[in-house]
Amino acid sequence: MVGSGPAAWAAQEHRRLLRELKARAPSGPNETMRSYLGAPVPVLGVRTPEFRRLVRAVIPRLAARSVAERRSLLRSLWNGRTFEEKAAAIELLGRRPLLHEPFAWRMGDGWVDGATGWALSDSLASGPLATLVASRPDRFHELLRWTDSENLWRRRAATYALRVWVRAGDLDRPFALLARLVDDPEKWVQRAVGTWLRECWKKDRVRTERFLRQKVRRLAPVTITVATERAARSFREELRRSARRREY
Repeated sequence: MVGSGPAAWAAQEHRRLLRELKARAPSGPNETMRSYLGAPVPVLGVRTPEFRRLVRAVIPRLAARSVAERRSLLRSLWNGRTFEEKAAAIELLGRRPLLHEPFAWRMGDGWVDGATGWALSDSLASGPLATLVASRPDRFHELLRWTDSENLWRRRAATYALRVWVRAGDLDRPFALLARLVDDPEKWVQRAVGTWLRECWKKDRVRTERFLRQKVRRLAPVTITVATERAARSFREELRRSARRREY
């Protein structure tokens, strides 16, 4: 039985949110959505606007609690049995008052390997972790270490955690990290590299095209396809011809 410490309020708040989520979900787990999201746990199928509204409603109650209670609620949600519970933990971690708590980075980092499937992985990395990395640029060295991880989702997360820098057009760090992953054997990582090269291209076409030409012999076909979605067809075909030469 839960006692009277921080875990007591967290358990109560967790149960309250879960009841509200289930009340707005279709009957039974949504296996189609689970397959689409790549979720490691059942998906209730709550529509995104409703999900976000319910999570936002937690924030005022959370703000009135102690640091220990806030931390306990996040842990409880992350250990939940459904996709929505884990997604709620990520959503709350990315918002005040939790985002700037001393434990936020350590907690988010601890979730990365278990955030399997693109939906959980990308929302965690491009959301709270990207913001936390940008607020402390020295953490970029940790992202570089992630590129050597045996866990493909941590390697993918390293690319999505670049979001703030890429959106700002501050591309030195993104190019340095993406260069470390151009040989990655996993398609989920290859696609992520392509995604963020495409976003870099939107900010600095010349520099990104130069990067692609320099690395083309090491790029997977899916990386080229995604990275050049907005580029001229002639450039895309040039890269594909150059990439094919590596086979000979």
